Amino acid sequence: MSIEEENKKQDRNNYNEYRNSLIRRYWSYQKKFFPNNMELFDRSYVTDNRPPVFLKEKAENNVILNPDATKDEKFKLYNLTKIRHRLFKSMNSSQALALSIMGNLAIYNHLELLKDITDDSGTFLFDRAKVSFENFFIEYNVKHLNERHSTSIDAFFDGKYQIAIECKFTEEKVGVCSRPRYDICDGTYTHQLGRSKRCPLTEKNVKYWNNIPKLFNWQNDTDIIPCPLYKNYQLIRNILAACVRNDDNVKPKNGHSVLIYDERNPSFHKGGKIFNAIEETRQSLKYPNLLRTCSWQRITEALRDRDILTWLTEHLELKYGL
Repeated sequence: MSIEEENKKQDRNNYNEYRNSLIRRYWSYQKKFFPNNMELFDRSYVTDNRPPVFLKEKAENNVILNPDATKDEKFKLYNLTKIRHRLFKSMNSSQALALSIMGNLAIYNHLELLKDITDDSGTFLFDRAKVSFENFFIEYNVKHLNERHSTSIDAFFDGKYQIAIECKFTEEKVGVCSRPRYDICDGTYTHQLGRSKRCPLTEKNVKYWNNIPKLFNWQNDTDIIPCPLYKNYQLIRNILAACVRNDDNVKPKNGHSVLIYDERNPSFHKGGKIFNAIEETRQSLKYPNLLRTCSWQRITEALRDRDILTWLTEHLELKYGL
């Protein structure tokens, strides 16, 4: 076995160990808080090597809720998102985790706490943005990039200063461009299949490459092999969503993107897939602070330091080990 193969095997073992430790924690949480409620769960997932999965109609139980929440507070929390991911029912869902933390901060008017948190480089995570329940959205659809099917962003602060937030948990990679999957692109930014444009999305008037040269060290009038959007699409698109406005003006001083992650996830460790994607994207930016990273652990630590929403931090420890 080559050194590269050994390293890949070790990476896989590290990730499996990380994932399995979380699964054990989920089942302990299930036994503690849902001991006599197996009717809430999809029984086809009741195995030791898979996380507990709620039935679709019971999926709200996957969100950590204030035990003393009023009917109005429950309504506000559950309705922060109209779009639920396919895996929202699983205790492994990053969307359910985001709604538990960011959602509860929003409905209990504690989003200002985020203004005091710094990112991994020591820069303030949310900078000059207004952070309030009124301008906070989960699963936010960006309209101004002219996408045929707008991909929602995990969380978004709208306003004069915009922030696009990507919420990761156990994911092993960032979202990639879908065009090569459909055999209409070979993963390069070149003229292909008789197209007049180098990117099939530009051919459909999607505005990614119109604005990329204003934010990244890439030109849109020369071939690039491989296409920089191919593997790091999600990170690049979020930066565009935060910095491009409805009038097509690009404002790098009035927006940035944030990626929140689990610091235990090996994919975020040096050499991991998402770590590499972040580094590649940041090195290509004209303004590197347009992509900021912070762990869920740092956010939960800030909650504990201020003794805020103690019921939430207690459950975050028990359910996720945060």
